[in-house]
Amino acid sequence: MSSGWENFLLAEVGASAALTGLIFVGVSINLKRILGLPRLPSRALEALLLLLTVLVVSSLMLIPGQALRIMGFELLGVGLAVWVTMLFIDINMLRVTKRKYRAHNWLLIAMNQLSLLPYIIAGVLVLLQGANGLYWLPAAVLFSFVKAVVEAWVLLVEINR
Repeated sequence: MSSGWENFLLAEVGASAALTGLIFVGVSINLKRILGLPRLPSRALEALLLLLTVLVVSSLMLIPGQALRIMGFELLGVGLAVWVTMLFIDINMLRVTKRKYRAHNWLLIAMNQLSLLPYIIAGVLVLLQGANGLYWLPAAVLFSFVKAVVEAWVLLVEINR
């Protein structure tokens, strides 16, 4: 892997670890309120999963001497596992949401899809085409950060309005 990718991945490991800490602080400060609202524990879990996905994928990609084929399988495996988990959480959240409030849930689901599908695409493209598939990683990481920060805002600020 080129040093450019290593620098990118090192930055993402640090950023995702810091943002994960922010989510934990938000949850611990507002734990009673979060647990008192039906969808917020799931939203906190989704934010943590997105950030942990960035952390895990970036860490795996930094393992020295890995073949691109292994990286492709790692991206595909982690991406699929988290995508299925998030889909399960999203479906359960839709079930507990009153019909008139579901439009907001669909936006959150779309943001999750934008965050996770690029990992899967990257994995497939790395397996089929090589290193150029890695160019899907920045999209996955950036969308994951955006969605996680939206959830952090809700857990830290909006919950106290």
